[in-house]
Amino acid sequence: MLVGKEKYFITFILSFFISTLLLAQNTPKERNMETLQKEVQVLKKYFYEGKNWHIAQPSVEKDVKGLINFVEDRPIDSIIGNINSTFNTSEHYVIRLPENVSDSLNVAGYYANSFVKADIDAISARLKEVYRKKKIVVPGELISNLDERLNLIPEGSGLKLFADSVYSMPDSLQIPEVIPDSVLNSPELFRELVRKDSIRNIYVEKRRLEYNDRLVAAYVDSVRADIRKKEYNKELALQVKRLTDSVKVNNYQVLKAYNNLVVQAVNDSIYTALRLLTIYADLIDSVEVSIINRTGDSTRIKLKEGNKRYSRIWLKNEQNDSLSVLVENTGKRSMKMLIDDGVTISRFKPKQTKEFDVKELERDFARFNKVGEAYKIETPWRIGGVGNVGITQTYLQNWKKGGQSSIASLIVLKGFAKYSRADGKVKWENWAEIRNGWLRPGGKGSEIQKNDDKFEFTSRYGLSAFHKWYYTAELNFETQFFKGFKYPKKDHPEPISAFMAPSKTFMKLGFEYKPEKNLSLLLSPITVKNVFVRDTVLIDQTKFGIHPSSRSLWDFGLNADLRFTTNITDDILYETKYKMFIDYKNPFSKFDINWENLFVMKLNDYVRLLFMVHFIYDDDVLFPVYDENNVKIGEEPKLQIKELMTIGFAYSINRKVMRAKRIR
Repeated sequence: MLVGKEKYFITFILSFFISTLLLAQNTPKERNMETLQKEVQVLKKYFYEGKNWHIAQPSVEKDVKGLINFVEDRPIDSIIGNINSTFNTSEHYVIRLPENVSDSLNVAGYYANSFVKADIDAISARLKEVYRKKKIVVPGELISNLDERLNLIPEGSGLKLFADSVYSMPDSLQIPEVIPDSVLNSPELFRELVRKDSIRNIYVEKRRLEYNDRLVAAYVDSVRADIRKKEYNKELALQVKRLTDSVKVNNYQVLKAYNNLVVQAVNDSIYTALRLLTIYADLIDSVEVSIINRTGDSTRIKLKEGNKRYSRIWLKNEQNDSLSVLVENTGKRSMKMLIDDGVTISRFKPKQTKEFDVKELERDFARFNKVGEAYKIETPWRIGGVGNVGITQTYLQNWKKGGQSSIASLIVLKGFAKYSRADGKVKWENWAEIRNGWLRPGGKGSEIQKNDDKFEFTSRYGLSAFHKWYYTAELNFETQFFKGFKYPKKDHPEPISAFMAPSKTFMKLGFEYKPEKNLSLLLSPITVKNVFVRDTVLIDQTKFGIHPSSRSLWDFGLNADLRFTTNITDDILYETKYKMFIDYKNPFSKFDINWENLFVMKLNDYVRLLFMVHFIYDDDVLFPVYDENNVKIGEEPKLQIKELMTIGFAYSINRKVMRAKRIR
């Protein structure tokens, strides 16, 4: 696109040309409209019909389409100013990607598929000649134990070849199956028979060796041909890949350079079309203005470029005196007002009064304004938490981290730090929770087992959007501290979970609805879920939906978080946290649910009873499935349920953080 002095020079020439074109009496109107319609078609081609063209400035698209409609349908002008503001920028109106070039075969330097195919055929022919002459060495392991591989005829079994009609015995070496007595009784004939039998054995052995050698040679030739073919195919694939990669790089660079020139030319055409159409619209459009005097009488005048119009109105004062004013149209955005000739105006002169210097009084009064507050107390932060140590009765069902029902000790620590500006525009909330519990099942010699282990941290930042809604970003991280086992440990010594094995991280962007401090609903259409296993040698990551060759799992989806707290009575508190994640790749079959329900009963100032029911359903966490014979037949996700009750000592903190801000 043109920039700098060249743009302004061409703009001036175009403005002068179109003004002359539209205003000159000797220029046919049909020629003007034909020129404008051509420019309209240019804009339509790229803003309405361009399949491979993309709007580079979406904010301009509406104004351009409105300008097109204005020229065709002539609605009220409201967009010329917006279009004019784009002329001083260097940005494109439309863009096109190099891969969307439809006439690539006509671009100089572009390497077509037919050329690539011809090059591949030439490479193939050259390699065939090279590998035809190449000496192939057959590895020794491929030609060992040939007796078993090829079923070679062993020594002394050569007659089998003649029995199977592979070879035929010459008549001169034929020996009858039953030797006549005349031969046995004649020494000379018997010696002849023995000699013939010896020659026959030599002939049979020679044919046996010949047969075996032919089998071995054919096998070696087939092995050599197979090796030759594999080496040829491997080298051919390598050279073809080099060729195609170089062609892809070349074609992309060629199309990119060509496309940049086309995009520049198209945007120059759009720039020219917009210039012509805005000038035309500014010239032909008019604004009708109504002027009303004090008594309600009105007159109308149409403001339009190049078309002088006059109107008259009588101005009135409180005494109903009249003054005639002539209103003249000087342009689309201006008018001239003239008082009729012959009107005499008397000007009143103000009386001379005693001067009084008010500034002197202000200087005297300023010394009374020095008393005021020097500091302001601010409380943007509130921190707090609760710690509970007690005895726990636990019921577990399908709990993946391991454990069993028992009575045990449990420590629960929760903390928060919340920042909120006084105007309510910004808030930043942070929560952390640590739970750790151990148990010893009944019976002598029983081992200490883990029944609860959790570390979770959440940080949520929000900016006020509109009524009780916030633009919100949240980071949520959860893992455990200690290894988890499938008890009894002596039967299952391998751990099934550990620190950072797994860990879950959610990164969320969305909107939070918070009508009051005890209720919060976060909807995050942009959520990234990560499941990570630190040590895949110790922990089987496939149990958490991670591929065997990876240590982490990434999912992209929708997340919903609900937090609600209420006092059922003065001494009973109910808190629920509900989280749901839906994977965009499989929205109807893959989702996660995490729902915690907590009841806290205050027995006295330092003793609390906690009752919690926790539900988890995670498609990535798999459990073995057994048939009626206790044989494993597969794995599938299951609902995890945890019920926990604790009575113990509790201590809580909830206070504001004060700070002083100097006012002056």
